[in-house]
Amino acid sequence: MRLREESSAVQVGPESDVVVSSRIRLARNVAGFPFVGRSTDSQRNEVMHMVTSAPLGKSFAQGLAWVNMAQTSPIERQLLVERHLISRHFADSTLPRTVGVDSDETLSVMVNEEDHLRIQTIMPGFCLPQAFERARQFDLSLENAVDFAFSSRWGYLTACPTNVGCGVRVGVMLHLPGLRYTGEMERVKRAAKDMHLAMRGFYGEGTEAVGNLYQVSNQLTLGFGEDDLLRSFTEQTVPQLVDYERSARRMLAESNRPLLEDKVHRATATLRAARLLGSEEATKLLANVRLGICMQMIRDVSLELVQRLLLQVQPAHLARIDSAATDEDKGRIARATLVRRALGG
Repeated sequence: MRLREESSAVQVGPESDVVVSSRIRLARNVAGFPFVGRSTDSQRNEVMHMVTSAPLGKSFAQGLAWVNMAQTSPIERQLLVERHLISRHFADSTLPRTVGVDSDETLSVMVNEEDHLRIQTIMPGFCLPQAFERARQFDLSLENAVDFAFSSRWGYLTACPTNVGCGVRVGVMLHLPGLRYTGEMERVKRAAKDMHLAMRGFYGEGTEAVGNLYQVSNQLTLGFGEDDLLRSFTEQTVPQLVDYERSARRMLAESNRPLLEDKVHRATATLRAARLLGSEEATKLLANVRLGICMQMIRDVSLELVQRLLLQVQPAHLARIDSAATDEDKGRIARATLVRRALGG
């Protein structure tokens, strides 16, 4: 498996002080086949062959690089998870499955995850319309070659009822330290639940929000049009969350600036001096440095560098840089050395 040395996940986009990335995910199933959980391996392999051999339009003339998950190592699968190109569930599955990744890693297609197809686009910053258009064009291109399971009454048929309908999940990765440090996060979570929004951790469902990084997406698709969901997120949901977070940061800076400065500068000093770092600790500290950069408390470190380090300190990426880092103790040393040198410690 060959991936870019530099993932698109390290790039910075619009509204990047709060919105780390934008994601669109489409759930689709191939007509005439049972859902993945009910299929035989023979049927799953047939679906894989249909999708990977399907002719695509001119926009995708270069095609995707297809990775057969049965032929990958645990570290390679973890690498894909860390880049948010596949789900943890997909990485841990033992079923026949493959993933296609385009050259710039903004588009990935999981075959035989929970549904036959999970088409996903990820772009840096607040770029939901662009991510949506990229996913829609691939969806239309593939639908010209593969017959999707569709009901005139219910819409696209999916394994999970929450995805039935347009089958679109609109989401963003948000950095919300202001809301966390001002004690407003629980109120925001309750409001999100009432609005049928899912707030999940760094790697999606079942994971924690390490470093105050949250994935926010719609929970329901039935009865909603894809354009309506996109408009709601683009014009209401995300702008409101961005405004709440920025207001919380301003409030914190005005009412308790020593606390804010302490978190930012303590994190920077620790990273520049540490000789041992675990991945979670490094992520939390780098997230506080990220906050300091966005609030102009740190001027000698770029946001792009912190984005790169947030990816490189993850276990599989660290092992890619230093093969000895597969050992946990050596990994803690290698991680601290990497960050210390990058930050000029």
